[in-house]
Amino acid sequence: MTYFGLALGAMFGIYLAIRRQGKLLDMLQYGAACGIIGGLLALIANVIILRMG
Repeated sequence: MTYFGLALGAMFGIYLAIRRQGKLLDMLQYGAACGIIGGLLALIANVIILRMG
């Protein structure tokens, strides 16, 4: 689940950079930042789900 959140966040970051008409380095930076945030959110959600069940 963490890797899924990481990939989803990276795709969302790249989409944001493309929408803002950024260059390649902007896409990489947005993808990395949103990917890390998405991975952390998925990790926290995974821990909560495992603790509840």
